[in-house]
Amino acid sequence: MGNTQCLEQIETWVRDRFQLSADMIVLVSELQNSTPGFPEKETVVLFWLASDERYRFRVFKPACLVTQNDIPIRWLLPSLLDDSGENCC
Repeated sequence: MGNTQCLEQIETWVRDRFQLSADMIVLVSELQNSTPGFPEKETVVLFWLASDERYRFRVFKPACLVTQNDIPIRWLLPSLLDDSGENCC
C-alpha cells in the first residue's frame, strides 16, 4: 500500500470511529519529527465537528504502520479537543 492509500485508510477509520460525515473536514498527515527522543515520523490527524471545534491526535508511527487500533476510541473525543490556540492550515 502506498503512502497516499495509507493516509486515505486512516481518514476512513477516523470518519467511521467518530461518525464524521463526508462534508466534515478530516486532515491526515505524515510529518518528519526532529524532536530528540521521538520517532523520526509521526502521523497527525485533525478533524472538525459541526460545532467548529477542532480535534487532534498524533500516532508516533509512519502512516503505513498505523492500524485501526491506533485510532482513539470514541469516548475519548473530549480529550482530543485541540485548544492549543495555534492556527492550523
